Amino acid sequence: MGFLSWEIEEGVATVTLNRPPANALARGVILEINDLLDAVENDDAVRVLLLKGEGRFFSAGADIKEFTSVSTGEEFSELAESGQMIFERLERFSKPVIAAIHGAALGGGLELAMSCHIRLVSENAKLGLPELQLGLIPGFAGTQRLPRYVGFAKAAEMLLTSDPISGTEAAKIGLANHAYPEEELFSRAQELAVKIAKKSPIAVKAALDMLQYVKSASYYEGVRAEANVFGSVFVSDDAKEGISAFLEKREPVFKGK
Repeated sequence: MGFLSWEIEEGVATVTLNRPPANALARGVILEINDLLDAVENDDAVRVLLLKGEGRFFSAGADIKEFTSVSTGEEFSELAESGQMIFERLERFSKPVIAAIHGAALGGGLELAMSCHIRLVSENAKLGLPELQLGLIPGFAGTQRLPRYVGFAKAAEMLLTSDPISGTEAAKIGLANHAYPEEELFSRAQELAVKIAKKSPIAVKAALDMLQYVKSASYYEGVRAEANVFGSVFVSDDAKEGISAFLEKREPVFKGK
């Protein structure tokens, strides 16, 4: 891959976005994200994805220069839809995806981060959707995901003013899970990723699947599905190992079976 690289350790695939100077999300980068998901989806060595940016930024947004090669509204719509589909796949991915955000996550960069399951930020990071400054709106579902995390009023303020917020504020309002000093960010993210990677892959996938019901189904549909999934997970070898380890007062060793 030209813009993404990754290394695997302790069940965590640390994925680095490297497209200097700002890790802008050109179409090629977004397609590589899809290729990455293809590569790790059935790789048992990978239990968690940890996404970070090389250099000064997580991602400062879309590649504005690329817009000049698109001439019609239909082409822009197709561009947006293709990005939305890949980010939706990321959000629904069967393995946890953690974003470690430093420097800036703006525009498409924030839309990418919001598609991840967990977001950790540096306290001095800048997060925002500045598209209205260009006479545009977000195109990779930013208008839909942002209100889910921060509420309608705060999302309207961020969208309409284009003003970014700090990582510290992002953690306070629920856009990020935690904010850390920049020098601690990646070690904290690794620590969290390894902790999750030690859990049963079967139970982790089931939990992620159930979380999707919150967005698109009623409470009653969700709890009925939960009961069914609980039953299927309960008879797994991992569940037997987890229960045995608890009773024997030892750490479980999950194999994803």
